[in-house]
Amino acid sequence: MSTVPHPPRILFVCLGNICRSPTAEGVFRDLAAQAGTEVATDSAGTGDWHIGSPPDRRAMAEAARRGHDISDLRGRQFTAADFTRFDLILAMDRSNQRDIEALRPAGNSVPVHLLLDYGEGPGTDVPDPYLEGGFDRSFDLIETACRGLLAQLRSA
Repeated sequence: MSTVPHPPRILFVCLGNICRSPTAEGVFRDLAAQAGTEVATDSAGTGDWHIGSPPDRRAMAEAARRGHDISDLRGRQFTAADFTRFDLILAMDRSNQRDIEALRPAGNSVPVHLLLDYGEGPGTDVPDPYLEGGFDRSFDLIETACRGLLAQLRSA
């Protein structure tokens, strides 16, 4: 991420914007606030099913269990305009990353990475817990990656 004249603007993206991406946004904003690091965050989904909806109740419960409140977040859909609003876009999985890249405007160079590039390693997806559960495992992965992201941001 290049040096910008404003706090870094980071967008977290998953499929529906009710599980993984709002969890990542909430965890990262809390970690950044605790570290005294100013950032601007948002989250979005590549699909339009949950526009205006709060996070999944299971995601909110897991977040609350770990001391994070994500109940203020609302689902929205990723758009090509997000490439001009954010300095870094983080996809929860490779499918989301492909969908994001398909909307990239010509000449735009905003980095689009997988969130777990900052945690588990390159090319690793955050499993989608919406249908099959595993909110605790997804949260573990997201939290580790958010810590890694924050560390990299603070050392830049």
